[in-house]
Amino acid sequence: MKQHKKHSNNYSGNLFFAAIGVLFALVAGIYAQQPPPASFANQNIKIIELKQADLLYKRQNFDAQILKDSVVLYHEGAYMYCDSAYWYERENIFEAFSNVRMEQGDTIFVYGDYLHYDGNRKLARLRYNVRMEDRRATLFTDSLDYDRMENLGYYFDGGMLVDDKNELTSTWGQYNPTSKEALFSENVKLVNEKYTLYADTLKYNTETKIADILGPSTLVSDSGYIYTTRGWYNTETDDCLLLDHSQVISKDSTQILIGDTIYYNRITGIGKVYGHMFLQDTVKKVILKGNYGYYNEKTEFALATDSACAIEYSQKDSLYIHADTLKMTTDSLGREMKAYPNARFYRIDLQGICDTMHYVSKDSTIYLKKDPVIWNEDNQVLGDRIDILLNDSTIEKAFVRYYAFTIQKRPIEDQYNQLKGRNMTVSFIDGEIRHVLVEGSAESLYYLMEKDSTLIGVNKTESPFLSMDIENNKLEKLKLWSATKGVTIPLSKTAPEDKVLKGFVWMDYLRPMDKNDIFRKTERRASEIVQPPRRFVREENL
Repeated sequence: MKQHKKHSNNYSGNLFFAAIGVLFALVAGIYAQQPPPASFANQNIKIIELKQADLLYKRQNFDAQILKDSVVLYHEGAYMYCDSAYWYERENIFEAFSNVRMEQGDTIFVYGDYLHYDGNRKLARLRYNVRMEDRRATLFTDSLDYDRMENLGYYFDGGMLVDDKNELTSTWGQYNPTSKEALFSENVKLVNEKYTLYADTLKYNTETKIADILGPSTLVSDSGYIYTTRGWYNTETDDCLLLDHSQVISKDSTQILIGDTIYYNRITGIGKVYGHMFLQDTVKKVILKGNYGYYNEKTEFALATDSACAIEYSQKDSLYIHADTLKMTTDSLGREMKAYPNARFYRIDLQGICDTMHYVSKDSTIYLKKDPVIWNEDNQVLGDRIDILLNDSTIEKAFVRYYAFTIQKRPIEDQYNQLKGRNMTVSFIDGEIRHVLVEGSAESLYYLMEKDSTLIGVNKTESPFLSMDIENNKLEKLKLWSATKGVTIPLSKTAPEDKVLKGFVWMDYLRPMDKNDIFRKTERRASEIVQPPRRFVREENL
């Protein structure tokens, strides 16, 4: 009996273990027959791994496993920490709550109050008090989606990116920790200790500190304003490239620089302009234009070339100047302007050409050098050098140095009153020639008229000195001294050579006819290039 009982117990034990084995085999068979989750069909997708949790349990009719206290999850190089989580193991998704932290290597750290992580898409959605850090910058927002496949974090409900130089805020933004590139749009604001940049769309690199301007933008600083729609700004060096007809304006709005392309440094105040440069000083009332320009706002030096033009508009009639190169300097004493070579200028009461023109406002004088010619109404004055004295920007006197030749065109064709000598002073009243003084080797040729305007003949004189008074373009008084020589030739007996003085040239074809005509390229005929008599030439020109 005892043996039988013992045998019976052994048999029962074997039967129990056999049943267990069959049960495991059955369960394994059931799982083996089920297809893998659709999310894991792609073998490249890695499952989320649970590394740590103080408590793990599951509620009835709830798909997720519940993790609590010191939770650590891992997925493809990223550790995710939180106080508690819902782990949807089959879907490869989890939700994390409270003290959420995400670490990717030793370069990227993300913090927040809530995290939804999709392991299939490697997409992390963080909400509330979100902070994303790398070695270069920190991103703050309440709603951040971080795409680990693209290594791109983006927000859509307001955020801020901060580095050691700048603070950037916007409604929408994204940041790539690998490329260090951030993109911002809608209500973009870049705050630097030296300025503030407002933009529609802005791209910023936290490594180079360069902001790419991609829409209408305004930079405000103590020195002034910059308005642009496209370009870049180096927030570390304060260099910038501004495109699309941008504007740089001084703090008091009295100086305006505009150009198609502007290279500008806010610290040095130096700007280089390519294409349609426009520089205006509203206090000094001057404009400088050209297709290339240079400007130093600290020294107030400006240069323009390539269709260069200066406009001085301080008086009723504006003065327009053109030359291959224009230079302008402004200081507390006034303004200086140099135009060379091939200078041409126009004003209603005065026009002229020369190789080099120099205007000095403190002297109220325009200096014309190398083959200068000026015109006033029907009068032409040429010389080796001409200095024009202005009174409130109205011509007062013209000093013609070392060789002077003035010509007045009469109403009758081929008739010209002429006057020449070494030095000449021409005085103007209300824009008209009223008095002429010639000093040294004076020669004159004048058409004499009766009081009823009947022509008598041609009067020619020679004397060391000569002066004449003119009223309404008519000779009122002629004075010659000391030794004089003169002759009057009846009009009927004048030969062609009697009608001109030696060196006569009438160059009206070179005369600028309006403000746009200053750009006309017209060569002086070789036969009309005046060679002053050797006795008239300055020693420095020999």
